[in-house]
Amino acid sequence: MKSDIKIHNTLNSRISTLAKQIQQQPNDSFSKFALALELRKVGDSRKALALFENIVNNDPDYVGVYYHLGKLHEELGENILAIKCYKSGIEIATKLANQHAKSELQSALVNLEFETEDDL
Repeated sequence: MKSDIKIHNTLNSRISTLAKQIQQQPNDSFSKFALALELRKVGDSRKALALFENIVNNDPDYVGVYYHLGKLHEELGENILAIKCYKSGIEIATKLANQHAKSELQSALVNLEFETEDDL
């Protein structure tokens, strides 16, 4: 119980710190990305989704966002959006010659397409 409270307080502290950083630097994609990840940990998927989408719209070359946005779409049952997100991320990763990100996105795409081939 005590450790749960400590973890909760730590997450709230991180969220608060990151939110303040974004207020001071509204175009800081790294802070938005980090805040979205923290919000996912506490179950605030909608706010995380809004932050991820903001990054995609305002800093489309921030390639790390596509994997996490795609996974969040999957969790929300939005598989078509997840597939579109992975494909967009693969295009960006290719453009940026980021083979690691491209590989992760391709793997996520193949897995999702395999899991949902009867549904799509």
